[in-house]
Amino acid sequence: MTEPQRMANSILLANVHNVKEKEAIMIKAKDVKMIDLYDWDKLVCDTYNKIYSLQQQDGCKSRGIINITIPDEVDGEMNTEIPEVINHESKMCVNFNTWLDRSIDKPLNPSDKELEDCNYYWGKSVIDKEKWKLDKSNINMFWTRNFYPNLQAVANDLHKKGLLDAGAYAIEIDW
Repeated sequence: MTEPQRMANSILLANVHNVKEKEAIMIKAKDVKMIDLYDWDKLVCDTYNKIYSLQQQDGCKSRGIINITIPDEVDGEMNTEIPEVINHESKMCVNFNTWLDRSIDKPLNPSDKELEDCNYYWGKSVIDKEKWKLDKSNINMFWTRNFYPNLQAVANDLHKKGLLDAGAYAIEIDW
């Protein structure tokens, strides 16, 4: 091999080596379908005729991205009942069928102790308690902050209904 051939060969090898190095450090990206928070909430509310707000769940979500694969397994057992007060810290989120079965007009029915411990109750009398249980704004806040289904269960059902294709999704939380 002549000297110019050796030089050309070593340049070629160096270029191949650089390409392999670049391939090794390239970032792998995946395609996801981005869903706006408000579009997600509207789809859920319109589909099920229920009160729903993803951002208000789990103690109110911060701005960010929720990644979800549809369909996928639903994690763990869900509550079939929870205290009927706003922002109950230890029990939130209910079984999907429990959520589906409840009327959005059903009054709240907390125990006297639960109601007295609730930060959203300021009443003093029996009449105040009854008004609080029937108040539509309290019922709406209960649904958005406490009485909501698991996100994956909703997504899987929307997929079964043909409203979401299978795949990777990201829901953007930005309020």
